[in-house]
Amino acid sequence: MSERDELYGLLGGSALDESLRSSLSAYGAALLEANRRFNLTGAKNAAALLPHLLDALTLLPEIEGRTIDVGSGGGFPGIPLLLAGARVDFLESNAKKCGFLREQIAAFGATAEVFCGRAEVLGRDLLLREQYDRAVARAVSSATTVAEYLIPFLRVGGVALMPRGRVEEGEAAAIADAALVLGAEPLADVLLDGDRRIVRLVKRRPTPSRFPRRTGIPESKPLCR
Repeated sequence: MSERDELYGLLGGSALDESLRSSLSAYGAALLEANRRFNLTGAKNAAALLPHLLDALTLLPEIEGRTIDVGSGGGFPGIPLLLAGARVDFLESNAKKCGFLREQIAAFGATAEVFCGRAEVLGRDLLLREQYDRAVARAVSSATTVAEYLIPFLRVGGVALMPRGRVEEGEAAAIADAALVLGAEPLADVLLDGDRRIVRLVKRRPTPSRFPRRTGIPESKPLCR
């Protein structure tokens, strides 16, 4: 059985329509194949990839308007969201991964941009800064670091979406403080199964021009931590 067929069968237990199930299966098979040539995902087979596909779609009810997926890697969560009908652009610093994302967008006849570069640099680009309604990132770093990556891309009123696991009280306070510095404030988390949640930060005013800080600083010196 091909990996595409295996994924299609595994997705049969979800409430997806046949078209999306077929598209996700094709994308997942392409991801696994490319992953044998260069690192795109820790998942090595269809069964291990399945939860990643489904997890990406948990963001769909929160997506509205123009979305940017920051630190896209092999395409999570952006490609599944794109295949489900969302308007998504991609930001990724690794050239090979950018190439894979462009291949997948073309393969599905979708319309999306792939920006190859660092969030700290492109977050200052006036063609991208404060242009998006939603900004998402999947577990690329600490929550306060991710907030600094995402919020500069949002227009006022836009929402940063950060899938996370358990958020301890101290981390929640740091997220709220960092959001304030960046011109945003927390909304209630969207609770998923177990400890999983989507942390949401709504932008209330323009992000100060000093953010994002220069390359590497958000990671090495997280805000409010």
